[in-house]
Amino acid sequence: MFQVSTSLIRFWEKEFPVLRPRKNKKGNRLFTERDVRYLHMIYHLVKNKGYTLQGAREALKSDFDQIEEKVVLLGTLNKMRNFLIDLDQQLAEKQKNQ
Repeated sequence: MFQVSTSLIRFWEKEFPVLRPRKNKKGNRLFTERDVRYLHMIYHLVKNKGYTLQGAREALKSDFDQIEEKVVLLGTLNKMRNFLIDLDQQLAEKQKNQ
């Protein structure tokens, strides 16, 4: 989903106390929808915005609602962009075949 290594997700789990996935009997992590929302926000802050881990922790504490809103909006815009790219490719293919 995030195209990062599982070890990075485990590292973030240790660094961000808000991430608390449950584990099944085999030890596999079971992430809730809440955990995934936090992962999206952490990814956005650390990978896209260049925050340090400490800076990301502080931002999540102070501006959680605003960050979540931005991440949701970015996700929606990315989906729309991908849809439009796909639509453009389909139209170009149709024009080739005519």
